[in-house]
Amino acid sequence: MNNFFKDKKVLITGHTGFKGSWLTQVLLNWGAEITGVALVPSTQPNLFTILKLEKRIRNNYLDIRDFQKVKDLLMKEKPEILFHFAAQPIVRDSYDDPLKTYTTNTLGTANVLQAIKETGCVKSAVIITTDKVYENKESHHPYRENDPLGGYDPYSASKAAADIIAQSYIRSFFHPDDFGTKHSTLVAVARAGNVIGGGDWSPYRLVPDIVRSIYEKKERIIIRNPQAIRPWEHVLEPLSGYLMLAEKLYNGEKSISGAWNFGPDEESFVSVEKLVDEAVRILGKGEIQISPDDSKHEAGILKLDTSKAKNLLSWKPRLSFNENLSLTFEWYRNYYEKIEDPIEFTNTQIDSFFK
Repeated sequence: MNNFFKDKKVLITGHTGFKGSWLTQVLLNWGAEITGVALVPSTQPNLFTILKLEKRIRNNYLDIRDFQKVKDLLMKEKPEILFHFAAQPIVRDSYDDPLKTYTTNTLGTANVLQAIKETGCVKSAVIITTDKVYENKESHHPYRENDPLGGYDPYSASKAAADIIAQSYIRSFFHPDDFGTKHSTLVAVARAGNVIGGGDWSPYRLVPDIVRSIYEKKERIIIRNPQAIRPWEHVLEPLSGYLMLAEKLYNGEKSISGAWNFGPDEESFVSVEKLVDEAVRILGKGEIQISPDDSKHEAGILKLDTSKAKNLLSWKPRLSFNENLSLTFEWYRNYYEKIEDPIEFTNTQIDSFFK
């Protein structure tokens, strides 16, 4: 893939976020020409600043809820490939500001897709949603791409709506059957599990909470839902899937259009409590405090079925649960203990994974 992306014009929305920053670094390493569209980073510290990405790409701070600005930017930059990450991504924040969550995640996604439609420059678009788009039955059934979508909390509902919007645009304006005659754009929707990795300091996320507790001496590691089960995966796992989608869409593989799950194997469907226990073991320190909090509903069980990606994309998760955690906490240890330049260390992890 590194040869494919060399000199390609790529636009990434949400490039200042955790996953967007990792993807930006990967594509910079591969020689892509990158334009970024996002709000300023929402936390301090943040991976975008640590990797010094602002001056290494065409950086644009703007709100994707402003359609005209989004369209004008696409007209100016004329990207060939687009990855849409920009979102309000925190479940608990969605309870505090549901309107911002709904407008950012739904209207923002519609704006990006409409700008793609009106400008006609994008050949390949990957719209990233989440595993939380599924109507959660709180069962051990791993969700497949054709399972019903839903959403209990405002975040999940807004991302399910964004997913439906994306698929509506595919059927109405970017239908694979019309590719090459009525349009020249192919679109896929990517749904990932609970993504972890170095460089995330978002609030109300388990790994950042662990890191703040251990390295910033904030407090004990507070576990709100110890028995909640999630599909934990290192950030490079789903990114590799998004990159595969983008390449195949660009090459006109019409069968790739549509929805795709990217999650870990069964052994990484583990509880919050087990992840924290393993983190403490890896880092050799940390105190745990279980403080159940049911004031804001969060899903108890989430699992993804990735058979489609394995069978049709030849994609598969490459890391075990312990490898996911080791890569993650090695990154934070390196950062806080100032062992190696964080850009070089991040690139070492990227190179090791893709090799």
